[in-house]
Amino acid sequence: MELFEAIAKRHSYRGRFTDAPVPRDDLRSIVQAGIQAPSAKNQQVVSFVLVDDPALLGEIAEIVDKPVCRTARAMIACAVDPRPVFEGLSFAAEDCAAAVENMLLAVTALGYASVWLDGALRSGNRAERIGRLLNVPSHKTVRILLPLGMPEERCEQREKLPFDRRAWFNRHD
Repeated sequence: MELFEAIAKRHSYRGRFTDAPVPRDDLRSIVQAGIQAPSAKNQQVVSFVLVDDPALLGEIAEIVDKPVCRTARAMIACAVDPRPVFEGLSFAAEDCAAAVENMLLAVTALGYASVWLDGALRSGNRAERIGRLLNVPSHKTVRILLPLGMPEERCEQREKLPFDRRAWFNRHD
């Protein structure tokens, strides 16, 4: 799939997945896309845990009780090291966001679907519980979870506001 087609087709999928497995080669390709993302000062503070073990998937689904997690055939946990990398500032959130967007485009290009789960991890100690389950070092935080698989339902990207309502040349509005 061509890049601009993947961008136009990428959407947040919250439905159920089929039983089709996600091959490890595809998971590697998806995460490699995340690894290739830009990183502040090239410090590469984002790491990834690729989960395809059915028992672990089930345990994560118990922690994040959402339909998309209960049927996911794989998940990618993105962990960040929040250490400062430039003038005392951390760019872990920005680096993680760049990696996740690259991975979501790769997910789309390969014909899978996913959703960026962030808010669901911020309460009930879910991020910490998933981190412990996946042996993420204590100085890192699980920031994003991407459940993925082959979607049961066909979905499309929600309509976006037109260019002239969101972008201007030289000066805003």
